Amino acid sequence: DTHTLLPVALCILTLLPHTLLGKPAEEDNAGSSALLQRVKRGWVWNQFFVLEEYTGLEPLYIGKLHSDMDKGDGSIKYILTGEGAGTTFTIDDSTGDIHAIQRLDREVKAQYVLRAQARNRLTDRPLEPESEFIVKIQDINDNEPKFLDGPYQASVPEMSKIGTSVIQLTASDADDPTYGNSARVVYSILEGQPYFSVDAKTGVVRVSLADMDRETRENYTVVIQAKDMGGQLGGLAGTTTVNITLSDVNDNPPMFDQRLYQMSVPESVPVGSVVGRIWAKDRDTGVNAEMKYSIIDGDGRDTFDIITDPTNLFGIITVKRPLNFESKPSYTLKVEGANTHLDPAFRHRGPFKDVTIVHVSVEDVDEPPQFDLPSYYIELPEDAEIGTVVKTVSARDPDAANNTVRYSIERSSDPEKYFYIEITSGSLMTVRSLDREQIGWHNITVLAMEMNNPTQIASVSVAVKVLDVNDNPPSLTHYLEAYVCENAKAGQLIQTVTAVDPDEPMGGQHFYYSLAPEAANNPNFTLRDNQDNTAWILTRRGGWSQQDQTVFYLPIFISDGEQPVQTSTSTLTIRVCSCNQEGNVMSCNAEAYSLPASLSRGALIAILACIFVLLVMILLMLSLRTHRKKPYLCDEEENVHENIVRYDDEGGGEEDTEAFDIAAMWNPREAHHHLGKMRQDMLPEIESLSRYVPQVCVMGGGGDSNVHGYVLAKLLEADMDPCAPPYDSLQTYAYEGEGSIAESLSSLQSGTSNTDHEYDYLNDWGPRFKKLAEMYGDESEATFGKIF
Repeated sequence: DTHTLLPVALCILTLLPHTLLGKPAEEDNAGSSALLQRVKRGWVWNQFFVLEEYTGLEPLYIGKLHSDMDKGDGSIKYILTGEGAGTTFTIDDSTGDIHAIQRLDREVKAQYVLRAQARNRLTDRPLEPESEFIVKIQDINDNEPKFLDGPYQASVPEMSKIGTSVIQLTASDADDPTYGNSARVVYSILEGQPYFSVDAKTGVVRVSLADMDRETRENYTVVIQAKDMGGQLGGLAGTTTVNITLSDVNDNPPMFDQRLYQMSVPESVPVGSVVGRIWAKDRDTGVNAEMKYSIIDGDGRDTFDIITDPTNLFGIITVKRPLNFESKPSYTLKVEGANTHLDPAFRHRGPFKDVTIVHVSVEDVDEPPQFDLPSYYIELPEDAEIGTVVKTVSARDPDAANNTVRYSIERSSDPEKYFYIEITSGSLMTVRSLDREQIGWHNITVLAMEMNNPTQIASVSVAVKVLDVNDNPPSLTHYLEAYVCENAKAGQLIQTVTAVDPDEPMGGQHFYYSLAPEAANNPNFTLRDNQDNTAWILTRRGGWSQQDQTVFYLPIFISDGEQPVQTSTSTLTIRVCSCNQEGNVMSCNAEAYSLPASLSRGALIAILACIFVLLVMILLMLSLRTHRKKPYLCDEEENVHENIVRYDDEGGGEEDTEAFDIAAMWNPREAHHHLGKMRQDMLPEIESLSRYVPQVCVMGGGGDSNVHGYVLAKLLEADMDPCAPPYDSLQTYAYEGEGSIAESLSSLQSGTSNTDHEYDYLNDWGPRFKKLAEMYGDESEATFGKIF
């Protein structure tokens, strides 16, 4: 084989020393000329060549190193360094033979750079300069082509022409592309014919069958082979898979799945309700199957509408106008569905649209009554008589049965019941007098109900505007009091008066003022009408004095300008006051002028202070005298009056220790004393009914004391006590207590006793119970008390 012999011959020539090939002429004269000296090379080489993937059992011989100084006596030692020395390559240091001790792979490393040197074995001195050489690994076809990105995904539009490019594949071969045919790849198709083919040199996959239809078959699997050595026998091959999908084009027109659709809808559905759905099926997908629907004909194209659903596939029929079974029970629609995305290359397959018929039936529904108007507006004067017919509303049953309608007023819309509606005729009338000044508008809701079906109810709003009538008299505003200064002169303005009227006439208010007839010739004041709804009160004279008269009453007559004219009389109170120079009021009290005029303000204050001190002293003396004269009272007859105790339940009687001692209220001043200051001459007022709570004898007369005085005394005591809590405490007692010797006076359970009550002990209770003893002393009276 020439490929094998050539590198071997190159290796032999490279390793031959210069002594075998002849010495140069300069070396013969080396000793004669000292100026022309150079280092003599013992060997010359450039590179070794060795084949990769050696599989023999012995190490692979690479070449031989030899120096012309080697006499064959073993005194020279050869040393090999560089890439792979000692691991991949070894050298016999005596003979210089180089061997490869590992498998060489060109695809892993294509060449190695090594350095060789000859040294004296004994002295280890270098005999020759170190030289560098290259060991090149020669390629053999040991790698098959590979598709690094496989398997592949590709798509091509359906119905593509023959030769349409689908995808280009490239196979990689790790062998040396510059040496032989080891890396020259040829492509071929193993699977996928006759639909697709591949270019042998470029690897481009193309369509090889015309009119492939996606709707018939969408996915194809193609197997492509790449073979090196130019496709010759013995070359290595690799394969990959290409999954090819036919993409959709709009090559199929749509078609409705039904030629006639039957739909129904109740007449009561609101506008916008969905009636039904239709579908023009298209074998294409995506945008090529999107549709647009329209109603092109039919008697219902003004009543119904059609829209496309969000997927752009279905047509949805909706109600465009209100339906009425009694007017029209059915409709017919002619609907067209057309593709929205057309492909000009396939227009010859059209038209890409279809038509169907939709029949819509309207179902009868029992509907509530309908008023002849959506709302009513009425104007009514406020002086309308009770029973006046305001308006007659009318409603009818829209169904074919035409049931009788009954009317009523929704009570929440007329809570004060100003109106009434006649149940059969619908006549709305007043039942109460109207007052615009109280309620200007009445918004009434009238209900209409079918007689045969009370669940069917309709309502309508009736707005009643109450028109104004001049039924309110005018009256003065705010200023019902005025004053006149003592130094006022005749003709001086003292007050401007205005009037108000709740009525609101169309042309605005016009008030007319004058003095009342009884004051028409009033010598003190006069009235001037300003003709602008105001009037002036003027003085008629001067010389005013509080000592003569402090108050004047001036009746003013007011009338409005509307028909019927309303009038009123208002009294203006005018006080005579003392004023300063600027006209500001200083005093309007006549008492201030009863003092001498010569007294100054300071003297007046001093006199008033003295009077106040005298009054305080007199009150103090009277109080001390009263305390000194009042005896201690132990008389039961004087202390029993006005002491009424009310019990909400019977309890335990007067011996209830938790109840408040009412005896303390007879004289609040003496009810409690400080510790150590109790009166020694205090005697019990009465014999207490309680065996546990002693009664306290108090001072004072029965008529001078009451509960209010006691509460005030207790309040004063709490205010002066620094240890009292900062709040008032109110206690209510409703429990009588237990153990009263009189037992209960209640008539409860008295009927269960078979014995008569004994009331003789009432005579022992003192004068306060004398009347009871007389009433219940005998047998007949005791029986009456028992029943009571």
